[in-house]
Amino acid sequence: MNILKTRMMQAANPSLVEGLSRFFKTGKGQYGEGDLFLGIKVPVTRSIVKECWKDVSFDDLRECISSGYHEIRLAALLCLVQIFKFSKRNPSSQKECIDFYLSHTEYINNWDLVDLSSYELLGAWLTDKDRSLLYDLARNGKTIWEKRIGIVSTLAFIRRGELDECYEISDILLAGKGRMHDLLQKASGWMLREAGKRDEARLVGYLRQRWNGIPATMRRYACEKLSPEMVESLRQESITIRKQSRSGEYLCSGMTI
Repeated sequence: MNILKTRMMQAANPSLVEGLSRFFKTGKGQYGEGDLFLGIKVPVTRSIVKECWKDVSFDDLRECISSGYHEIRLAALLCLVQIFKFSKRNPSSQKECIDFYLSHTEYINNWDLVDLSSYELLGAWLTDKDRSLLYDLARNGKTIWEKRIGIVSTLAFIRRGELDECYEISDILLAGKGRMHDLLQKASGWMLREAGKRDEARLVGYLRQRWNGIPATMRRYACEKLSPEMVESLRQESITIRKQSRSGEYLCSGMTI
């Protein structure tokens, strides 16, 4: 018996399904289109995971991560996080967790599933390893969720005071083709904000150089912990730069050779 799946099904609360479905944008054309909910809030899921993760096998996790129900997929990821954390002295077991995670990204398909697992697993695993995988996910991820895994995983480094990956991967996402998806803007802005808590001067310098090229949502998230005066100063500087740029274009357009 798959104890995790059984316990989650028993915790279903139909009265919450409509609200959760609306919150996670499951309507036609929305980012969570077609996702199904049991009506289980995250604290309840965490409680179930805490009670039974030791009795969950990787076969159980495979069944749960591929479930059509959002909360069961989340429960599988939270179990995986627990197994990973309690395998600190067993690198082969931790690697098995990471291999499982990376081979099932198609099911990690909403922002909460990414945010509650990526830095706890992939970020933690890569703290003492080559981190190019995250750059590849951000640059070449097949979905917005894989790209989001790339940036949110950097939170593990940020909390160690290592900020380079956050800024470099944010630049990769900014350079992507077309409009940057709102959920990637929010994730990048969130990571920049967290980086700014460790080194505000570096964040300000980053924003100053790119202000006019950063989408509004990403910029707003990044600036949340900056003072209103600093944000206004950056905004005014950007206006001045934009005016100077337009003036230069005008003068050049009138030049003759």
